Amino acid sequence: MIAYFAGMKLGLGLIVAIGAQNAFVLRQGLRREHVFAVALFCAASDAVLIGLGVSGFALASEAAPWLVPVLRWGGVAFLLFYGLRAFRAAWKGGETLAAARGRTPVPLRGVLVTIAALTWANPHVWLDTVVLLGAVSAQFPGQGGAFAAGAISASFGFFFALAYGARALAPIFARPKAWAVLDFIVGVMMWSIAARLVLADV
Repeated sequence: MIAYFAGMKLGLGLIVAIGAQNAFVLRQGLRREHVFAVALFCAASDAVLIGLGVSGFALASEAAPWLVPVLRWGGVAFLLFYGLRAFRAAWKGGETLAAARGRTPVPLRGVLVTIAALTWANPHVWLDTVVLLGAVSAQFPGQGGAFAAGAISASFGFFFALAYGARALAPIFARPKAWAVLDFIVGVMMWSIAARLVLADV
């Protein structure tokens, strides 16, 4: 149980901060589009990545050091592009929650492609969640499964709470300015993460 709760605490600490993936989950929850599928995809992806980390991906990254710069610069390019999209949406404005619900829904495939990119092309997922969780799990010899289970439980709980809890914010996002502010914050966040990756001594 000590390993389980240690994994849960660390896993929650790594994913609770708003990031590209979390912002998208929040947005889908506000729009009430494919909420269950998005939350499940994120949680299941985390489960796979946590499994990779605990089973030795951290050691693999040491054996193949080229993985780190590839993930780093690929992530920078994607974050810059996604941030630009968010800034453009904030500049155009005019969206409301009512309009979002009334417009033609985005097909599930398109939503899953976006969330897959935000998840699997996110360098923080690999460098923090996978590598860090993998390294910390080594502190619990013979209890890696319990540690991973705790981290996976935190991931499932967080993503479903974020996706379905977003509905409580619906009255706020009935105003176009709220959407513009959200898009602007997402854009700043994406570019700030990209800047940290560029400047990081990785």
